[in-house]
Amino acid sequence: MIKDIETIDEFLARGTTDVEQAVREAAALEIMPRFRQLAAHEIDEKSGPHDLVTDADRNAEAYLTEALGKLLPGSVVVGEEAVHADPATYEAIKGDAPVWIVDPVDGTRQFVHGDSGFCTLVALAQGGVVRASWTYAPARDQFAVAVRGRGATLDGQPLRSGTPDPGRALDVATSHPDYTTDEQKRALLGLWTQGVAPRPCGSAGLEYLAVARGELSATAFSWEAAWDHAAGLLLVEEAGGAHLTLTGEPFRITGGNTLPFTAARDEATARRLVGLLSGAG
Repeated sequence: MIKDIETIDEFLARGTTDVEQAVREAAALEIMPRFRQLAAHEIDEKSGPHDLVTDADRNAEAYLTEALGKLLPGSVVVGEEAVHADPATYEAIKGDAPVWIVDPVDGTRQFVHGDSGFCTLVALAQGGVVRASWTYAPARDQFAVAVRGRGATLDGQPLRSGTPDPGRALDVATSHPDYTTDEQKRALLGLWTQGVAPRPCGSAGLEYLAVARGELSATAFSWEAAWDHAAGLLLVEEAGGAHLTLTGEPFRITGGNTLPFTAARDEATARRLVGLLSGAG
């Protein structure tokens, strides 16, 4: 275990394998034993039938909260389930301390239905800047890591998002209508045009991974929860992609973004989609 780390720079200079091990252990102990084995009493609704939480979410987050806090003394953890219990804890993202942003099971609906399209997301940030991220899809045995300024990898191999092929329709993963306002619905309708092929998104973390791999042109999302976006946005950036809000500025994990926003394989694609979402092109 790494001890007495004073800064994120020092921590990351020592490598990211301790974090990867903690994420893998959380999945092995708390998530995968419940995959396709969930009992009814292990599944609950939060805000509605599309917003589920399971014992795997709660237990994996508890495991990661303890493990990650020990790896970087002085850091704090902002996890999806902890914020659901106490929304005030989300404010730590805006603070000065290093913060671990955790989504223990991103794609809980897929997890509950026995689909492999879920992942565990961890990001390390400070001062509103994401410095490193870890995306683990345990049912698919895929692990992606990104470190700001040092690139992105999938299973140890470099990730490059590349550029969409000219002349081909842009495939775009979009927000579910249940999570959009009327204004956002109107903005997203701008994607229903020639040369764009929108579809509902699955796990946000895996959609970001698909963009970073060059398998998906872009995303267009309408919600700000940092645990869904922080890890994937850095992954896309470090693979060569870009993310922009409707104001043409990068997405901020601290909030206050003009939504919807997009993450794309390259900046030109991101700007094209912002134009469509804003009704300008």
